[in-house]
Amino acid sequence: MKKLLAFLFFCHVACSVKHSLILFITATSGVPDFPEFMVSIQVDEVQVGYCDSNIRTAETKQDWARKFMKDNPRQLEYYVKECYNTQHFFRATINSLMKLLNQTGGVHILQRMSGCEWDDETGEIRGFNQYGYDGEDFIALDLQMLTWIASKPQAFITKLRWDTDKARLEFNKNYFIHLCPDLLKKYVQYRKSFLQRTDHPSVSLLQKTPSSQVTCHATGFYPDRVDLFWRKDGEELHEDVDKGEILPNHDGTFQMSVDLNISSIAPEDWKKYDCVFQLSGVKDDLITKLDKSVIRTNWGKSVRTVESRNETYLSLFCIVGLLLLLLCITGLFIWRKKTNAEICETSLWQIIDPSF
Repeated sequence: MKKLLAFLFFCHVACSVKHSLILFITATSGVPDFPEFMVSIQVDEVQVGYCDSNIRTAETKQDWARKFMKDNPRQLEYYVKECYNTQHFFRATINSLMKLLNQTGGVHILQRMSGCEWDDETGEIRGFNQYGYDGEDFIALDLQMLTWIASKPQAFITKLRWDTDKARLEFNKNYFIHLCPDLLKKYVQYRKSFLQRTDHPSVSLLQKTPSSQVTCHATGFYPDRVDLFWRKDGEELHEDVDKGEILPNHDGTFQMSVDLNISSIAPEDWKKYDCVFQLSGVKDDLITKLDKSVIRTNWGKSVRTVESRNETYLSLFCIVGLLLLLLCITGLFIWRKKTNAEICETSLWQIIDPSF
């Protein structure tokens, strides 16, 4: 038991600096109510991307990954394309395996695990690419010897054929030893920057009616380690206030609000009150004075102002939307033309591994 604990402790220490980018692909045949094809991408054992034959597109699963794809739209389009191409390739592959193994029906599952590991302390890199069929190892690539290892006698014919294609072997080596680690490093750095970033909020004072409470609303901040409160004469208020929960925004940032009951506050005392936003790790607080001139309201003249402003915004959004649509169509046409000229339509996975 002591040896086991020592081993686990050593493994935790030794492996704590290792990062991994792993692609899991599963193709099924004869499995009812289950996708025929699934892909899961994991970075450091956390799923960041997914697609299957039912949804027919690529989905990002982490906020930092969504932001990365937003900043790198070509890569997202590449993943969507690969999801579509790869599922057809794997369907054909599982059919080939069934013929190779003289299987005419039943439930069959083909799995592939490929990717790379990178030790950010030693710089050591390890790539891997292996297949399993019906729950057992089938064939795996030895990147050091540049040869395929047949785990079952039935895989030996495939091994011999794949070993003769030296160009594909070199491509595998380059992809899993160089391209994959470079992408992994980019993901790790981007995730680190995203999680350690500091986004300051937009703070507004809101009021529904002249007699209703005044809401101090902060939105667009990151991380969610914040405090938002009202104070009077520099002292935090705990009465006549109602603090809301921290809520997520669609872009990965957060929002929060705190209400102040102003029914007992004399007009001349408003200047004694302010709303304070504090963000963890940021020295300076964001202070908003309780001032009628900055409160955004929904009554009287302000309603017409808001409606007029909304109409203006709507017109601008329509114009901008049309321009963006035209730019997107033009850009997509140009990019596709360029891409088609430079990259053949064959799936990356067909380049890495030929058919069985």
